[in-house]
Order: sequence, then C-alpha cells, then structure tokens
Amino acid sequence: MPKLAHIVFAANIAFMPALPAAAHEFWIAPMDYTVSADAPLEARLRVGEDFEGTPMAYLPRNFSRFDLAIGDSVLPVEGRLGQHPAVVVEDHGSGLAVVLHETTPREVHYDDWDSFLRFAAHKDFTDIEARHQSRGLPMGGFRESYTRHAKSLIASGDGAGADRAFGLRTEFVALANPYTDSLSGGLPVLLLLDGAPRADAQVELFERAPDGTVTVTLHRTDADGRAVLPVDPDNEYLADAVSLMPVEPAEDGDPVWHTLWASLTFAVPAD
Repeated sequence: MPKLAHIVFAANIAFMPALPAAAHEFWIAPMDYTVSADAPLEARLRVGEDFEGTPMAYLPRNFSRFDLAIGDSVLPVEGRLGQHPAVVVEDHGSGLAVVLHETTPREVHYDDWDSFLRFAAHKDFTDIEARHQSRGLPMGGFRESYTRHAKSLIASGDGAGADRAFGLRTEFVALANPYTDSLSGGLPVLLLLDGAPRADAQVELFERAPDGTVTVTLHRTDADGRAVLPVDPDNEYLADAVSLMPVEPAEDGDPVWHTLWASLTFAVPAD
C-alpha cells in the first residue's frame, strides 16, 4: 500500500474531515508508461485519493470522448462492455501516445454547507461563500454536476512527439515530452479551459516514488496559464486542476454549480 509522505495544503483544511466522493480525483493509469510499438497499450481508469483509486470499467454511457492520439492520428478507444482494463489497444504504432477521456456529467448532492465549503477550500475556490450568497442559493440541499477531462502520456516505441491541445473542455498540455526531453528544470504545462489559458489556477501534483511513497504539492499557473511542475527521474505523476462554474437551474433540484476536472498522468524515466 503506498505511503503518503506529506500533503502541502493550507493549514485551515489540513485536518478537515473527509471530502465527498465526488471530490476524488479521476485519472488514466497506464499499466506501463513505456511500451514497445508492437505490444498492447493498456491503461486503467481510476477514481480515488492520494494517487490510489478504484479501477473503472469500459462503459460507453460513462464517457463522451475516449480517444488515442499518436502523431496526426486520433482514433477512438474501442472495447467490450465492462472491459478491464478500460484501455487495450493492440495496433498503435510508435511515438508519444496520448490517451484522452472525457466523462458524461454526474451529480452530487450537498446536504449541508460545510461539506461544500471543505471541497471549495481544498480546490482553492476562496470566494465561494460570497459567490454562492450573491446568487441567493440555499446553504444546504443543493446539487453540483461535474465532468472529468483526463489525459495520459505514454511512450510507444521511441516515444517521439509532442503533446498538444486536443479540444477537451479543460485540459493540461505538456509543453515538453517527459520521455525524450530534458526535465532538469521541471515539466512545463499549459492549463486550458474552453481553449483559453487558465491563469492563477491551483494545480495539485501527486508524485509516486518507486517505493510507493506518494507526495502531494500545490502549484499555480501564471498569467499565461502556465506552470512548471518539479519532477524526479523514475517517478510517476498525476497533475490535477478543477474549475468551478455557475449553473442556472431550469427547475428545482437542478445543479447550481458545475465543476470540470482536468488531469494529466505521465512518468519520468530513470536516468
């Protein structure tokens, strides 16, 4: 079982009770971050905390997009209903493989304000109470909808190539190739929302060392939506960022907030 080394959170949330299940991260977990060009490329979908999560099956009703991109080719990830792992691609070629996944909307109900406030504090929505009250929303008994927007970088064959924006509603774009470029200064990333850079956004970085220790650190994008993530050789990474948007309910009981979760997984090869 992985060991959680430390979590760098603000003091006012470090010892808060557990967050709702919807506040858990969602990511693509490759079975191997480097594969031969003629070997199957396999990955699981996971949802959980601290880089440990429950695997999710291949269920078309749960996603609106599921693709594999290598070079100029972008093809749908196909599978059997209920398949584990969710990603099994036999014929994929050589280069930097980018797995893309967007979920269909789900909802969570908040019975009390404190539960939502804990989630908002965790994800750095510091003005949430003022925003909520300015809309005349109830302090309990409301709903939030959410979608997940995940990417994963896998080296197939020589691993050559570059990540790019693929039109996910929100997404990280790696501005260097972790398998072929020098990352001595960290991995530069760009965070997008609706195709535009997302400035001054919190990025949560999960780092898993070879011994299973997981370290979590917080970072911020600059005015251009960019951040540099510190990385070490032989480690695996999950970057996560959440956007919060108001929703006007059409009728009672409809969601009043919508969150969009961007995630990016990759590994840094050993020296």
